[in-house]
Amino acid sequence: MKQNSSKGFTLVEIMIVVVIIGLLAAMAIPAFQKVRQSSQDKAVLNNARQLSAGADQYFLENGVSSVASSNLVGANAYVKAVNTVAGETYPAGFTQGQAITIAGVAGARTITYAP
Repeated sequence: MKQNSSKGFTLVEIMIVVVIIGLLAAMAIPAFQKVRQSSQDKAVLNNARQLSAGADQYFLENGVSSVASSNLVGANAYVKAVNTVAGETYPAGFTQGQAITIAGVAGARTITYAP
């Protein structure tokens, strides 16, 4: 007599597992992208706050109302470094009382920080 061995998985069982994994991935990827976008936006806003604070300090110390970003960022300046997180572009200069606009955040968004 021959006995049928039922070791292993059937094709249907493997297909069901693949479909379940696909559904879980389809739900998780948009949530991950939202969290990533939120994290990038917060990092960009934090950089804008640091630049704004540095510009305010520069205005107070030098009695001027505008400053180039090259005077604010550097090893011996008000802001040590501005690390980009989403390929954004920061303004070349700052004027007292004006909002700071950061363009090209992740290639699509613009963020404005009003001090």
